[in-house]
Order: sequence, then C-alpha cells, then structure tokens
Amino acid sequence: MTKDEKLRIARQLERLRVDVIEAGFAASSNGDFEAVQTIAQAIKDSTVCSLARANDRDISRAAEALKGANRSRIHTFIATSPLHMEKKLRMSPEQVLEQAKLSVRFARNLCADIEFSPEDGYRSEMDFLCRVLEAVIAEGATTINVPDTVGYAVPELYGNFIKTLRERVPNSDKAIWSVHCHNDLGMAVANSLAGVKIGGARQVECTINGLGERAGNCSLEEVVMAVKTRKDYFGLELNIDTHHIVAASRMVSQTTGFVVQPNKAVVGANAFAHASGIHQDGVLKARDTYEIMRAEDVGWSANKIVLGKLSGRNAFKQRLLELGVQMESEADINAAFAKFKELADRKSEIFDEDILALVSDEAAANAHEAFQFVSLAQHSETGEKPHARVVFTVDGKEVAADSDGNGPVDASLKAIESCVKSGAEMVLYSVNAISGSTESQGEVTVRLQNSGRVVNGVGSDPDIVVASAKAYLSALNKLQSKADRVAAQG
Repeated sequence: MTKDEKLRIARQLERLRVDVIEAGFAASSNGDFEAVQTIAQAIKDSTVCSLARANDRDISRAAEALKGANRSRIHTFIATSPLHMEKKLRMSPEQVLEQAKLSVRFARNLCADIEFSPEDGYRSEMDFLCRVLEAVIAEGATTINVPDTVGYAVPELYGNFIKTLRERVPNSDKAIWSVHCHNDLGMAVANSLAGVKIGGARQVECTINGLGERAGNCSLEEVVMAVKTRKDYFGLELNIDTHHIVAASRMVSQTTGFVVQPNKAVVGANAFAHASGIHQDGVLKARDTYEIMRAEDVGWSANKIVLGKLSGRNAFKQRLLELGVQMESEADINAAFAKFKELADRKSEIFDEDILALVSDEAAANAHEAFQFVSLAQHSETGEKPHARVVFTVDGKEVAADSDGNGPVDASLKAIESCVKSGAEMVLYSVNAISGSTESQGEVTVRLQNSGRVVNGVGSDPDIVVASAKAYLSALNKLQSKADRVAAQG
C-alpha cells in the first residue's frame, strides 16, 4: 500500500477504536518510515506502534518515526525457537537472551511503551522462553506477545502454553500478555481466543479480513464478535465500535485487491444471508431463531442506503463520513462528487463499494503519479484479432499506444506495456464485481513483479477493460520509482 492508502486505513482503524495500530516496520524502507511517521502524526486516539528487530538501528529508526505521536509504542522481536536460533539467526541461546535484554533496555530509554515478541515463541523451549521473558520484563517491556509464527498451535495446547508462561515467569504481572496467531491450519481465531480465555492474555494481535503472511493472521472481526456475542463465556469488555467493521473490511479489500470470500464470517456478502427455506421461515418469524448477532451491529445496515444521480452533495459528503473516508479539503470533496455524478450517469444506483472505489481512484489521480489513465478504444469482432488503443499520461505528457491481443483486456495491457516497456511480469489478474447487478462496476486487481519487487494495482470502472487498464497503470506507478521511469513515446 502507498502512504496515503495506509493513512486512510489507519484513520478507519481509529474510528473502529482499536487500541494499538501497528503502522509498519520503520527501518525496512524509507517508504515504510514515512508511512509510520505520517500515521503517528495524524492519529490521536489509538496508540501508534512501529515494529523493529532487536538491534539499535531498527529501534532508533522506529523511535524517530514515532516522534510527535500522541501515544507511541515500539514493538521489538527476536526468534527464540531452537530451529530459528540455529538456522536463521546463527546465534546461541545465551546470545539471543543477551540481545533481547539489550534491545528492550535501549528501546525503553526511547519510549515508555515497549512490546516484546519471541518470534516462533510457541515452538520455543519452555525453560529458555521463561528466562527470556522474565529478563525483558525486568528491562521494561510492558507488553509480552507470544507468537505462533507458523500456525502450528491448537487451541487447548496454545491456551495452556500462555497460562504456563504466566505462572512460571515471576514478574509476569508487570506486563500485559498478548497472543499473535497465524492461520496455517485455520485455527488462528480459535487459538487467539483460547489464549485469552485459558491463558489470560488481554491483547490480541489481529488483522482486518484476516490478511497476513501465507494463510493469514487472526481475523479482527471474528475475535471481536466472538467476545461480544459470547460475553456470557468470555466475560470481557472490548472498546471496539463494531458499527465500523464492515466499512473497514471493504476499505482494506478494495485498497489491497484481496477480495473477501462471500462465506467469510461477519464481513462476507453471505454472512447474514439465509438460503435455506427452513432458515428463511424462522428468521421471518423471529430473527434470533437463526441470527446470533445483528447485521446492523457490524455495519451492514449501511448497505441499504443507495445513492443515485439525484443525490446531492451533502448526502454524498455524509456518506463519505459514514464510510470513514476523510477528504483533505473541500476541493477534494468537490472533485470526488463530480466523479460520483459522472458515475451516476452510467449506472442508476451507487453503492458503498462504488463510493470507496471512486474515492480510491480519485486519490490516485491526485497523487501526481507518473502514469494516469485518459481513455480507451477497442475493436473486437468474432473471428478477428481484438485491437485496443489506450491513451494515458506519462509525467503529465499525453501518449497513445495500440496493440492487438488475444482479447480486449490482453490487447489493452499489451498496448500500455509496448509504450512503457517496464519488463514486469504479471503474477495475478483478478476481476471482482463491486455490487450485485449487471451494471455493477468491475474491480480489477493486477499484481506485477519486477527485480524482486511485487506490487498490487487496483482499478474500477463499469467497463472491465477500462478497469483493467487503470489497474495496470496503478501497479506500474507503485513499481517504478521516479529515477527509473522510462519516457514513453507515442
């Protein structure tokens, strides 16, 4: 994601009232540093956190990025499992213990709120892990996070693992305990909840839509609604404003290009749909026969509000606020409203998803990016080779490119590439309908890879071919830095 995309999502997380936003890994790149810095300065209600490896350089970089934050946290980590220490770190257990202590001590001098994670903690030896955690708490760690880095845990065992750690570490009461579970075996949410219920953890590391490495991480929306719906069992309170869950899910999905599966719990399109006749009959008679939570409590009620070509600027502006979208200025709102009116002339009903996609496109257009879409013309008849002509700008200069292809999308993307000559390999092309009707906008995700860098580009339009061209240009903008842009001729 770009810095602006990350900031938009951070603001939505703040509306959701998450306690801590881990904004990035400040030492990993200048881009990540700037994103953490921007979020730290913009967010006022949530704690902003930066990840850092257990070394002075990473920790200093994190502290620098977090300057100006209302509330800040440094999250530092080092691997503690025998496998990781030997094969990845090539360090002895004693060296790891010493490095963990020194890093937390150094971080504590820069920030009052320190989180420590023993990477691959669940596969670590209990005696050694207890020594490490006792030592880092003594050095000032205020949150202890125990990761199941490879998703190997099962709920009962993981819950008891956290419980044993808390019982055996003498100063465990000096820190808040946290769980961080991956979903490789599909149990990230169950493991996290077991860590809370059995283990006594009071922080859950999670992501919107369960996004994350490999099969993903623990899903925020599922943990939140499990704790709220089964308060009789968990007996715990959360600060999350659940009404913003669906808006957050959509924003993340449309920004990253990772589509939410229809049967996904809480935020999937079918989460509150009843296809079975028996279920439908029961729900019509009494909702609680088959619904354990209300759709409107997680933000689905907003879906029913549909804007159209007769909707005014105030209605549009109010809808942006409800969706958690903050525009920088009145000029930006006016520009987005003009795009909204243009879209309303092409399709009769504008859904929330359309507005989020439109705002995303508008933000990209205002970002002074190298490549911007202008127009597209295509010719495709049965039995003939499809042909496309794409007009776009390169650093403000308008160029045109033509190409044949196996289909109109192929022809359009080949036309752009013939002009830009990026040499990038396409590793993913995905199309998703933004809403349900035949006049729905198509949302296209293009993933490009070049010289080890992988980026996503997302484009939307009622015309799938246009959406594809926009997505390809979006990916090129992320892939190519200013220094290596190729001046296109056309």
